[in-house]
Amino acid sequence: MNRNAEQPYARHTMAYVLAGGRGSRLHDLTDRRAKPAVYFGGKSRIIDFALSNAMNSGIRRIGVATQYKAHSLIRHMQRGWNFYRAERNESFDILPASQRVSETQWYEGTADAVFQNIDIIESYAPKYMIILAGDHIYKMDYEVMLEEHVNSGADVTAGCLEVPKEEATGFGVMGVDKNDFVTDFLEKPADPPTVPGKSDVCLASMGIYVFETEFLIKELKRDAADPNSSRDFGGDIIPYLVANAKVFAHRYTKSCVRSSAGAEAYWRDVGTVDAYWKANLDLATIEPALNLYDTEWPLWTYAEITPPAKFIHDEEGRRGASISSLVSGGCIVSGSHVEKSLLFTGVRARSFSHLEEAVILPHVEVNRGARLTKVVVDRGVKIPKGLVVGEDPIADAKRFYRSDNGVCLITQKMIDKLGS
Repeated sequence: MNRNAEQPYARHTMAYVLAGGRGSRLHDLTDRRAKPAVYFGGKSRIIDFALSNAMNSGIRRIGVATQYKAHSLIRHMQRGWNFYRAERNESFDILPASQRVSETQWYEGTADAVFQNIDIIESYAPKYMIILAGDHIYKMDYEVMLEEHVNSGADVTAGCLEVPKEEATGFGVMGVDKNDFVTDFLEKPADPPTVPGKSDVCLASMGIYVFETEFLIKELKRDAADPNSSRDFGGDIIPYLVANAKVFAHRYTKSCVRSSAGAEAYWRDVGTVDAYWKANLDLATIEPALNLYDTEWPLWTYAEITPPAKFIHDEEGRRGASISSLVSGGCIVSGSHVEKSLLFTGVRARSFSHLEEAVILPHVEVNRGARLTKVVVDRGVKIPKGLVVGEDPIADAKRFYRSDNGVCLITQKMIDKLGS
């Protein structure tokens, strides 16, 4: 079957990924990298989900706007997303804030990050634009949303999640009529509007928007001329259009790619240390809601060349073993016990060490006798011999960042201070 025939809208669409956010609630994990560049799932980065959704949906023109500490993000995309070819009418543009409009102006908001690159968008002449956040974990077929946008006759279609009313106060919430046209857009409301017929369910904005390109450019120019605008989609563009145009709410349940029939419509904002830790460890459960093994909807990323994971020593008390865990390529579990954990590429867990409920980022060395429980360890950290974390809350809070849920984040700076 001709796959292009299945994706009539995606092939005429440019995906524009907003990837400039810091993600300050992740604390030291984003000291050196933007939130979309944070590692996830053993070998990927958070941004790979939005990019893979675009790729798998049939979109062949992608732009990524970067700003905050973008080096590792840009390097990752250069290495892992360099297969788009101009001769196939494909393009992948990395668009750092570079004062293209003004010598004193960086990206002032999400809408401005698109406005400053209008000339690049127009050079490709896509019929549709899909605006994406680059910092969420989910699988979604954008072609379904594009088709619903066209069929609805809306000026803009906004992706929405169904969330319980008590949780909706932390989101931008859309009030809708019985046909799912948006009547209100409220940012973190104390009393959020509910879905018609469901008094306990609200529609939360996913930060995903579909426009016809011509209409989007007109609105971006209008907004840029407004001195009172904060140049933001959620704060300015969408509320204005709710009042002055036709905005349609696309429900994520219609386009999500599920792990199996009847599975939940998986979407996670891993914006806190607790949420990040839990989402990673969920992948090691028997049937995780997010399926990394799905060859029909693969997660594209930079495929680093590594040897297989290795487990060595078979002595009582010094047995290299992993239980209910994900262990990535290049790892060596040498006489160490790893349980309910996720080890990223190139981790070394040495003899007599014990890891439990641990998310260990790439190229960490866990030295002899260390015991780490309920931790996130940043890339490249060297864990000293005999270090114990996760057993004494008071001591942990003095040495490391410890969340309200008891998850400890460990960085090399924190380790270095232990000897000072």
